[in-house]
Amino acid sequence: MKRRFALAVAGLTITGLVATPTVSMAEPGTTAAPPDTNFQKVTLNDNPGEPMDLAVLPDSRVLHVTRAGEVWLHDPATGRNTIAATLDVYRHDEEGLQNVAIDPNFGKAGNNWVYLYYSPPMNTPVDDPSTPNVNEGDAPGWGTADDFAPFKGVIRLSRFRLVKDKLDLATEQQILDVPVDRGICCHVGGDIAFDAKGNLYLSTGDDTNPFESGGYTPLDERPGRNPAYDAQRSSANTNDLRGKILRIKVRDDGSYTIPAGNLFPKDTPQTRPEIYLMGLRNPFRIEFNRPADELYIADYSPDAGQADPLRGPAGHGKWAAVRKAGNYGWPYCATAQLPYVDYDFATGQSGAPFNCAAPVNESPHNTGLRELPPVQQPDVWYTYGPSAQFPELGTGGIGPMAGPAYQFASPTTRGRTPVAWPAYYDGMPLFYEWTRDYVKGFHLDSSGDLAGIEPVLPSVTFDNPMDLEFGPDGALYVLEYGDGFFSENPDAQLARIDYTGWTGNHTPVPQASATPTNGIAPLTVTFSSDGTTDYDGDRLSYAWDFDNDGKVDSRTANPTFTYRENGLYYATLKVSDPGGLSASASVRIVVGNAAPVVELVKPVDGQPFAFGDTVQFEVKVTDDQPVDCSRVSVTYVLGHDTHGHPQTTANGCTGSIQTTVPSGHDPATDDLSAVFVASYTDPGGDGLPSLTGTDQVVLVPSA
Repeated sequence: MKRRFALAVAGLTITGLVATPTVSMAEPGTTAAPPDTNFQKVTLNDNPGEPMDLAVLPDSRVLHVTRAGEVWLHDPATGRNTIAATLDVYRHDEEGLQNVAIDPNFGKAGNNWVYLYYSPPMNTPVDDPSTPNVNEGDAPGWGTADDFAPFKGVIRLSRFRLVKDKLDLATEQQILDVPVDRGICCHVGGDIAFDAKGNLYLSTGDDTNPFESGGYTPLDERPGRNPAYDAQRSSANTNDLRGKILRIKVRDDGSYTIPAGNLFPKDTPQTRPEIYLMGLRNPFRIEFNRPADELYIADYSPDAGQADPLRGPAGHGKWAAVRKAGNYGWPYCATAQLPYVDYDFATGQSGAPFNCAAPVNESPHNTGLRELPPVQQPDVWYTYGPSAQFPELGTGGIGPMAGPAYQFASPTTRGRTPVAWPAYYDGMPLFYEWTRDYVKGFHLDSSGDLAGIEPVLPSVTFDNPMDLEFGPDGALYVLEYGDGFFSENPDAQLARIDYTGWTGNHTPVPQASATPTNGIAPLTVTFSSDGTTDYDGDRLSYAWDFDNDGKVDSRTANPTFTYRENGLYYATLKVSDPGGLSASASVRIVVGNAAPVVELVKPVDGQPFAFGDTVQFEVKVTDDQPVDCSRVSVTYVLGHDTHGHPQTTANGCTGSIQTTVPSGHDPATDDLSAVFVASYTDPGGDGLPSLTGTDQVVLVPSA
């Protein structure tokens, strides 16, 4: 039986290619994958904040966003990373700045639109640090409609103009608001893609708390229960934008029209015409293959490790290549052949399995149609253990991400830098696994059916890859989250993976560091190029520009420089080889402000606890400015394997957080933990940026 190609598949150093020589390049054979040694991973920004998403501009500058609201811009010509904008965003659980994309016509006829999907603050309650034993930012789990109303919010799709190296926030065009229930976890991610006709696709999560459903489907309809525990109100609701892929066409003024072929014709009662796909849980990454005219989606799984005849299947990650509108089943079916069981949360009794061929939404929270479209079968599906259908996917956690399909164009004919991937990968969609740290490629036959799955660069590190995108230069750009929870992790970075087989020459890999990187003027800084390497063993030359004036200040490898005036500086090191290849690395130096030092005095790392305990916290902040305890935030994250879900955020230097009870999990066997992340950002001022310090501890469940 044919398998439809389906994916079964979530010191500052900056390096970038600055110049390349003119060379004669021949396309290698396309019958076998090139060896990993023909590729080079080049770090572009290894201090990227908590990275969420990236977009490559036509001139190979790179935008990436952080959950905290920063929009970063990497310039490959200089190696500099600068803040293009900072948005004020609501941050509780997983909310914040989620996504960035550029208009498909960016750079043409004055088009410079950049799209962002973010959480505006609104008037949503937040924690009051003056009441350390109460968190006003947490929505109640039980109550009335009036109790839940203050937590009604939105995640907003807008676009802004990029003017030179800054995003002009005053040019915002608000396009679409997606409703969310704030103050409670989870699944509010979003991704943006465009097809060849310019239609915009927006993925949205189900915005539903999964932690009191035993790891199975959340269908809690009990009176008085917060509706955020029922995914039928969102993913299975034809009149709601959550748990969907939306498809719209944006007009010049920021309004939009509805393309033909969406799931429900316009003006159909109890439906939203924007819906293209429904029945999704957390389609965190989507990509559109324009030449093939197909949308790739990947959807995250609930946490049940084993099937239960009284509840339904174990968790399954999914991938699909989509060419038409449809329903993918959540929360009634994991796949078209794997229904969940109708479970009554009030009585604890199980009913019959849901009918995936004709699902019915009878939830009191449903505002849409009762009878839903039939469930479509994904192309690839897999659980925690070995997959009988797709053994190439291995075992481990479930974090499926739909990656891009490479479009090959010979560098000899397009005049681009010789870093483009070879024709072997032409048309091959990539799939990456956030929890398993790998990238896979899929071979399709002429009918579009899956003919094989292969590893892609298995010797290259992909550390919790958050986003992949091929740039106009044909190189693969990678945003890595690293190991950790809801902060900037040590292994997080923005990188580019070049193909070196065209020339045989490798770009130098500079390493730039500085001690210190911030402080009060006069500030003497010792710079170092230690760790700089060149794969070919070439003799390298060094050029430092300490003060951003474009002039070389030192040609020694490890110089010292004294800054006598306050300001923000990007000290840049350019390293060149004899063949004409060069790369840059920069270090941000803040003169006139010192970074705060944050310490979680309590709890302490490794402290035992039991889920449900109330944990007291105390945060010590040391800074060169007066410390404002209202700027201290402490986030409690439910750690599960190598990932985590933030449960709540409290403000203040002292306080308490009640740990949630993870329904359906056994702390003794499911590798659960409680992670506390403390953060403090000083106010900056006088033209100097704010600086942030963080600390993190992990609590271990007691036996």
